[in-house]
Amino acid sequence: MPSSSVNYLESRHDWTRQQVLALFAMPFNDLLFTAQQVHRSHFDANRVQVSTLCSIKTGACPEDCAYCPQSARYDTGLEREKLMKVEKVLEEARAAKAGGATRFCMGAAWRSPKKKDMPYVTQMVREVKALGLETCMTLGMLNDDQAKELADAGLDYYNHNLDTSPEYYGEIITTRTYQDRLETLDSVRAAGMKVCAGGIIGMGEGEKDRAGLLMQLANLPEHPESVPINMLVKVAGTPLEEEKDLDPFEFIRCIAVARIMMPKSHVRLSAGREAMSDEMQSLAFLAGANSIFYGEKLLTTGNPEANKDMQLFQRLGIKPEEYQQYADETEMEAELSSRIAEQQNDPFFYDAAK
Repeated sequence: MPSSSVNYLESRHDWTRQQVLALFAMPFNDLLFTAQQVHRSHFDANRVQVSTLCSIKTGACPEDCAYCPQSARYDTGLEREKLMKVEKVLEEARAAKAGGATRFCMGAAWRSPKKKDMPYVTQMVREVKALGLETCMTLGMLNDDQAKELADAGLDYYNHNLDTSPEYYGEIITTRTYQDRLETLDSVRAAGMKVCAGGIIGMGEGEKDRAGLLMQLANLPEHPESVPINMLVKVAGTPLEEEKDLDPFEFIRCIAVARIMMPKSHVRLSAGREAMSDEMQSLAFLAGANSIFYGEKLLTTGNPEANKDMQLFQRLGIKPEEYQQYADETEMEAELSSRIAEQQNDPFFYDAAK
């Protein structure tokens, strides 16, 4: 186990690959114990943020991401759809809110949004926010002007994943560079939006690549507020359809290491959750995952049924995280500190700083 003198409770941005690999090498129970200590120091351990994802434009993407059924380069049987009408998006958002979601994420299969599309997507943002939901979008690459336009519309989060390590990236996609992705994240951050960025596990990468992905994310100037950790969904017709199944324990290790390296970020269980048993999901929550996508579909792949999610929450004593609008960061920090103080009075709470 790494030295007890190491303080994992504070955010840092200077991780080395050797340090990250040392975390991956910890005995499994020690790793989960450490991750849970870190998690409880910054979050209510029995609250999970719930998001719903809506595909506002499906298929015909010109990119060649090897995992993606939306690429126009692969025959996956996916029906192409035009940009969804704003009112239809609002119907989906109302249903998501009624089902318990606090954040509504909208995804479009684009390389980057075109100028003609921006008025529609910004209207979606404004009207979904008017329903009392947080908003997130993933539309492909953004330049500074596009990011500012989305921010001005009130978009809370922008998702743009790094997918994997810089070293393995060329095995997965050739139509967009790693630097392109980093520059989009820079544009999002400069516009004042929150960053949602993670990757996909189980694409044939090795442990060094998983460490490299998390190192890239954790060494950004600011940690992403949301870090989705996806487990590969093998879709017939894509280059990765025959990829070997990922060892569930390796996936849980990634969740735990992400929690330790980015202690104040929400770590999200995203794609691949449909294939996870309740026991595996409960281990992921123990390892520090505290956000899920909820509902019947995750873009174009399956997701556990919404009521099944709530049944699991009930069995585990987990409650959905409430969406509260704070006047400023000071008010938000005060509320969080109050919740953690209450939690410390719980006989099962262990303060890792003592």
